[in-house]
Amino acid sequence: QGLKPLVPTESPAPIFGTSKLAPDIPAAEPFLGKNKVPDLQKVFQKSDGLPVHLKRGVPDRMLYRTTMALTIGGTIYCLVALYIASQPKTQ
Repeated sequence: QGLKPLVPTESPAPIFGTSKLAPDIPAAEPFLGKNKVPDLQKVFQKSDGLPVHLKRGVPDRMLYRTTMALTIGGTIYCLVALYIASQPKTQ
């Protein structure tokens, strides 16, 4: 009798995306909200001498300083732990 294929031999019809609003969403409500990309491009492309990871002000500076503090603290902790672990045990 032979083997029957498990997968259908015909490919399904392609499904394309659409930019139409769904019928159950009210027309007055924005579909995707305001596009913030042009505003962010203005902020990040301004030539003010700041690196890109500090362009958005205080929150970026706080995250940067916290990261640096944890990195330096972790490095010091590891070096101290290695120094203590390398000392001979006296009994």
